Amino acid sequence: MQLHMATVRFTQNIQRHVECPTREASGSTLRAVLDNYFGENERARGYVLDEQGKVRQHMVVFIDGDLVRDRNNLSDEVRPDSIVDVIQALSGG
Repeated sequence: MQLHMATVRFTQNIQRHVECPTREASGSTLRAVLDNYFGENERARGYVLDEQGKVRQHMVVFIDGDLVRDRNNLSDEVRPDSIVDVIQALSGG
C-alpha cells in the first residue's frame, strides 16, 4: 500500500531567498504537514513561520487553491492528496 502525502510547493520568489524544493509531507493539518516539511529544513521554517510558529505577515499559504484561514495555529485540514502552496505576498504602493 502506497502512503499518499500532501505536496508542498514554494514559489520561485521564495526560493531566491531560501532553498525549499517541492516535496511531499504527511499530516492531516497544515501544522503537521509544515512541521514534517521543515523537519529537515529549519532555514525555510524561519523564513515562512515566525518565532511563535505563525505564518509570517509577508507570506500567504493556500491548500488546494483556498487561502488558509488559521494563520496562527495552522489547524486547516490537509487531505492526503492536497497541494499546499506557500507564496510570498506582494506589497506595493
